[in-house]
Amino acid sequence: MRKILSILSLSILFISCQGQTSKSVETTESNQPIKTLAGIDYETKLLGTKNPQLLDVRTPEEYSVEHLENASNVNWNGSDFTAKVEKLDKSKPVFVYCKVGGRSSQAANKLSELGFKEIYNLDGGIMKWQGKKTSNVAATPKGLSVSEFEKLINSDKKVIINFSAKWCAPCKKMAPYLTKMQEELKGKISLIRLDADENKTLLETMKLDELPVILIYENGKETWRHLGFLSEEDLRKQL
Repeated sequence: MRKILSILSLSILFISCQGQTSKSVETTESNQPIKTLAGIDYETKLLGTKNPQLLDVRTPEEYSVEHLENASNVNWNGSDFTAKVEKLDKSKPVFVYCKVGGRSSQAANKLSELGFKEIYNLDGGIMKWQGKKTSNVAATPKGLSVSEFEKLINSDKKVIINFSAKWCAPCKKMAPYLTKMQEELKGKISLIRLDADENKTLLETMKLDELPVILIYENGKETWRHLGFLSEEDLRKQL
């Protein structure tokens, strides 16, 4: 069932988990049109804008699972992205977001090239604020439970856990060498690859808000972690 994340609920989540206004991060100089804002500042600006142009630049599949209220889906990776945004009012503010911030940053740069005057990008995407939120609303667990995950890492062998996603560009770059290492290390080291979207509850519990993720465990204890792209050479150094 499609989950629509209302701006009102975002307000409650941002305020409850941060306690004070987050510092905004500007991706360009102050006289430039693009501003990358932390969650609460993004939400405040969005609420204060009349009839905001809000763009979810993820895939239609991701959008169908959950999205911000009143957001239009304009897929950054779609062939018609430029044609669709050209229909918007370039003189008015436009807000963009994605899962972790990579695609929305690229989309923001494109919007700037096309002549949009005021562009706001959600820092870290919706995954970042979801990873920090606190809520009393019970959610249906998705994917592996914590106890099931603990069984995976409870081994006398070294265990490497990789969280990735189909839409994640760095994950795609790492996939070939991780697949190769799975076969190469079989029987010596367990390399387990998990889909982040299929294990959303686990990621939230572990407070992981970036992708890709590499975790190394020995005797059930985490000994090393890395968030973001990691080369094969650098991973092998940890082994």
